[in-house]
Amino acid sequence: MTNIHELSVEELQKLLAEAQLTLEVKRQGKKKEVIAQIKELAASIGVTVEIYDSSKASDKRLQLIQGKYRNPHNHLQTWTGRGLSPKWLRELIEAGHSKDEFLINN
Repeated sequence: MTNIHELSVEELQKLLAEAQLTLEVKRQGKKKEVIAQIKELAASIGVTVEIYDSSKASDKRLQLIQGKYRNPHNHLQTWTGRGLSPKWLRELIEAGHSKDEFLINN
């Protein structure tokens, strides 16, 4: 086993990338194994199952919509520009600001 404290930054980055790839491969393998077990159990009682894989979702409703406006006082608060505007934005507009001032530059 390698002592990670003796590795250079580049070696650590390479090790981390390899570990992440290996972990993902193992997760996918375990996932396939569990799905096969579920289908086998279902078939044993005469039932068929369809398993939804959210990681492959192409449904636009499931996609994250990026913020269009950002609260200057709390950068974690954003608004997509859809639906009712948030309280922080309404208060800033009432104080004389334009909502265009809070556009997020992408």
